[in-house]
Amino acid sequence: MSLSSLLSALKGGVSAAAISHEELVAAISAGTFHIIDVREPNEYAGGHLPSAVNHPLSQFDPSQLPKDKPVVLVCQAGGRSAKALQAAHSAG
Repeated sequence: MSLSSLLSALKGGVSAAAISHEELVAAISAGTFHIIDVREPNEYAGGHLPSAVNHPLSQFDPSQLPKDKPVVLVCQAGGRSAKALQAAHSAG
């Protein structure tokens, strides 16, 4: 998936797009979306992606997500970010 394809998917899609490490690095450099890390604070404190903001799944409130740019949800293995995505879609 190219960076432009990724950004198109993030801007208009409601489905979760899987991206490679290289694509994520390029997108972070471009600064065109928010990275929301849904791991717990102790995990986040142990290391996180540059510019990521911590919104732990245990306290996740979709209404608190930024609305000015697309959002990328991340966690350790994908399970929690999938749950957060489902909650965000359910909330509209």
